[in-house]
Amino acid sequence: MDRFISHWLLSGNPIVPFDPTSSAVPGTTPLETLANGIGWWALMAALVGVVLGAAAWALGSHTNNYQYSSAGRRAVIVSAMAALVIGAAPTVINFLFSQGKLF
Repeated sequence: MDRFISHWLLSGNPIVPFDPTSSAVPGTTPLETLANGIGWWALMAALVGVVLGAAAWALGSHTNNYQYSSAGRRAVIVSAMAALVIGAAPTVINFLFSQGKLF
């Protein structure tokens, strides 16, 4: 095994070609559809979290209940951050992949 690796490295072409394309594998359309569907459900869950969190925050504030107010505020922030991460995920993944190709 070591002889193969050293021969490969010394051959002058130590670059492994890697170009991920969706046309290279059959069945990518259902996988893309599944990923989009999961993203939609995750965004709907984040939306429900923001709405319910805002309602708990408002109810806690109006009834002077610090615990409800704090839990509602936390739910709004966590749900908003979840929506931010879900929306930014493709851009972050593409950016990191392009940066990894530079090395």
